[in-house]
Order: sequence, then C-alpha cells, then structure tokens
Amino acid sequence: MNWSSERVVVTGGAGFLGSFVVEELRRRGAREIFVPRSAEYDLVDMDAVKRLYRDARPTLVLHLAARVGGIGANRDNPGKFFYDNLMMGVQLIEVARQVGLRKLVALGTICAYPKFCPVPFKEEDIWNGYPEETNAPYGLAKKMLLVQSQAYRQQYGLDSIVLFPVNLYGPRDNFDLHSSHVIPALIRKCVEARDRGDRQIVVWGTGAASREFLHVRDAAEGIVEAAEKYEKSEPVNLGAGFEIKIRDLVPLVARLCRFEGELVWDTTKPDGQPRRMLDTSRALREFGWKARIGFEEGLRETIAWYEQARGNHQ
Repeated sequence: MNWSSERVVVTGGAGFLGSFVVEELRRRGAREIFVPRSAEYDLVDMDAVKRLYRDARPTLVLHLAARVGGIGANRDNPGKFFYDNLMMGVQLIEVARQVGLRKLVALGTICAYPKFCPVPFKEEDIWNGYPEETNAPYGLAKKMLLVQSQAYRQQYGLDSIVLFPVNLYGPRDNFDLHSSHVIPALIRKCVEARDRGDRQIVVWGTGAASREFLHVRDAAEGIVEAAEKYEKSEPVNLGAGFEIKIRDLVPLVARLCRFEGELVWDTTKPDGQPRRMLDTSRALREFGWKARIGFEEGLRETIAWYEQARGNHQ
C-alpha cells in the first residue's frame, strides 16, 4: 500500500485509540487523513454517512468510532448502545459497497465473545455462546459487522476486515472514575490517595478475575498493519498474549504509582467476566503482527502521562 496516495477516513480518529492510529498512518506516509467529528457527521444517520463519503472521497475507511462505556453505562443504555453501534457500522459498510470503496477495516470488541469461552479465546469460538449480559447489546451489535463483512465479500466482493482488540490502555486514556476502565481508574485512585496521604484504597471485587491489556500504540500498529496486508473476512484478534489476575494488577499499579497504603477488596462488588485472554496467533500468521511493548514499561509511561496531564490541570 502506497500510503502517500491513499485518502483515509478514520471514524473515531479524535478518540483515544483513533489518535494513535492517525499518528501511525502519518508515520507511514499517509498525507490525506479525514477525521469526521460527530457534530458534523452523525454516523447513525444514513444521510450523514453518504455525505461523509462524498466529502472525503476515501480509498480506505478505518471504522473505530463506537458508543462505549463501562459496566454502568452499558447497564443504563443497552438500547442506545445496540442501535448506535449497529447503525454506524452497517451504514458505513453499505455505502462502502455502493461507492465501490477499495477497503474497509472495522473494529469489533472482546465483549462479542461468549461469557464462558475457553481461554485463550480463539476466533472460531466467537459464535459459541451468548456474551456477558451487561455488555451483550454492544458486543452483538459489533459482531453483526463481522456477518455483514463476510456476506458483502461473498456477494459484492467488498474487501472489508474485522479486528477484535482486547482491553486497551496507555497515554491519553480516559481517567474519569465514572466511565473509565480498570487501569486508568486504578492509576488515578493510587495517585490521588498517595498525594492526600490516605492509608488505604478500596478496590472492587475479589481480584480473582483475569484480564489482558494491550498498549494502545501496539493496537494502532496492528490495525494499520492489517489494513495494509490482510484481505479476508475471518475475524482476527489483537491482543498482548498474556493475562494478569486483578489481584496481581492492583499491587503492581500501586507500586508504580508509589502508593504505600493498604489495598482493601470490596467483595460485594462484581468481578465481571471470570477470565479474558486472546489467542493472538492468527494476527502473527496472517500479517506478521504481535504486541511489542512490555506491560510494566507501558504502565510506567501511562502513569507518567497522567501525572503530567494532571499537573497541567491543577
């Protein structure tokens, strides 16, 4: 792919992951990158999607935009999360077919996997059960893009691919305690408790659940690498290839944040899905990608970014 001659639309390009994808595209020589803002292009609306294709005249679309949130947000907005995510993806792919787009890359979610899935999650297990209930509407809406991608390749020859990333973390993440994921929430809790001189912090659950975390820069490289080299509609996992129990993650983050107080587990709170870890061998086999950034190294970078950003806002 000659990036300098591509016109690339990155939906969600102003978001956490999207900003790193845009940087990676620039690093590879892409000059025409169009990032639609939701105020101008509401991708849930078909007319806006058509206008986006007319205005940007893309050769490649990277669909990263999503209506997302933590357990609470998913519980409060299951209908909205289902409808918005489904319509954005379905319409972007449908108009791609109508205009003869050369390639489309859509992002799925690890929430699409069955609640009880053998670990590590293999791509062929994706249909073997219903997702975890709290985020099932979001997970299933994203999974429909896989069905559409395969159907459109079969009927219309549309080159579209669907990637399934694990939980991301890194600089520029969302550190809002009401809507953030586990790593940024923990970092913020530990740093604030340290600075206040608190003796303890309270952590949700038992710590028995495991998670896998992929650095956002690794994810961005994987997405761009797949856009360049992968041309099948079989789903592909993007992960770091390791899992860590929450009970091991919390003291690690506390140590790196220099919080020396006690860690108290509130076992009345839910653990979520018991284990999460992806089999990442297909990405390596199909387009030569694997995660490179060590977990502790990535955490240090994220903490340093948060401390600096927080200092700037104080």
